[in-house]
Amino acid sequence: MKDGKVNRFKVDENGLTVDGYRVLNPSCLKSMYLSRAIGIVITVAVFYLIYIETLDTEWAAKWLAVIFVILLVYCAVGPFVFYKRYRYRMDEDKIEVRRGILYITHLLVPVERVHQVDVRVGPINRIFGLADVGITTAGGEVSLQFLEEDVAEGIATALNDKIVRMLKERV
Repeated sequence: MKDGKVNRFKVDENGLTVDGYRVLNPSCLKSMYLSRAIGIVITVAVFYLIYIETLDTEWAAKWLAVIFVILLVYCAVGPFVFYKRYRYRMDEDKIEVRRGILYITHLLVPVERVHQVDVRVGPINRIFGLADVGITTAGGEVSLQFLEEDVAEGIATALNDKIVRMLKERV
């Protein structure tokens, strides 16, 4: 506690914040930065093509440079801010996810509303042993992102077990 304020970003030895949320493993930063680096390479290629098509006009070069610098700063700082702010927790009744870079969102999903749970492993996440858990409800979809594969599988299994148990209780 500093100046009467609780440090919501402090994590204990169990990987929990003071308000009971789980945080991401630091290895997810590598995945985020690699995907952003690939995005920057593609962006540079597109900007170069736009620059060539605008016949090297001075105004186009200036605007493209400004846009590129903004994107570069966002790609350099964004993953770290996302990593620091991302947290999730799951109990018997709900799943909560807090995330965001500029805008912080707090998603609450009642377990009883869950229709489908899946584990997704993309090529970049696979390199780092990470996976996402997709949770589908009638109202949309929520993802628990950048989890270790075994943690993602455990969460998916636990959610599926809860859903099956709830369905059996209704019959």
